[in-house]
Amino acid sequence: MSTPRLLAQTLPGLRLAPRRAAGAIAQHARCYTKPSASPAPAAISPCSRPAARHARWSSPFQRRAFSASPAVSHGHVETPKAGEELYVTFIDKEGMEHKIAVSKGANLLDIAQAHDLEMEGACGGSCACSTCHVIVLDQEYYDKMPEPDDDENDMLDLAFGLQETSRLGCQVHMTPELDGLRVKLPSMTRNLQSSDFK
Repeated sequence: MSTPRLLAQTLPGLRLAPRRAAGAIAQHARCYTKPSASPAPAAISPCSRPAARHARWSSPFQRRAFSASPAVSHGHVETPKAGEELYVTFIDKEGMEHKIAVSKGANLLDIAQAHDLEMEGACGGSCACSTCHVIVLDQEYYDKMPEPDDDENDMLDLAFGLQETSRLGCQVHMTPELDGLRVKLPSMTRNLQSSDFK
């Protein structure tokens, strides 16, 4: 008795595959076996199709052009035009002053990050954390700023070392009225985000 029939009797659930199916499997398997003595023409061989496809796209005139959008990185600020500079001074955690010329409309978070100052901005400037907390040193300048909205006040409540003149850097945009602004970076930041309380 042949081995397949013996297995079929031993395992009742096992069925013999039809001969034509086995032949089809063998036909597809030829691509992965050694070539026979009389190989099929390359034009009709299934194995040659990927090579032909590769050859078709390898022509320099038929390659698809590759393009990518420029990466938008947080912290990019425009260089101010001559005569239109506004100045802001950051006092870092070590007490060093950094006076920077900026353009109208730039926010303190972008300015600090563009000049490698230690201001995290974990939420990307979306007013959803308190890691860009700054302390405005002069009450006069603080009074010239628009009132913080509810979202900013909620995040300021989570800030480390909160003071009466605390603001979020991402929400303070430079205007001519704020020319000469001086802000201090707190000694620590607390990375709590609004998503932590949902």
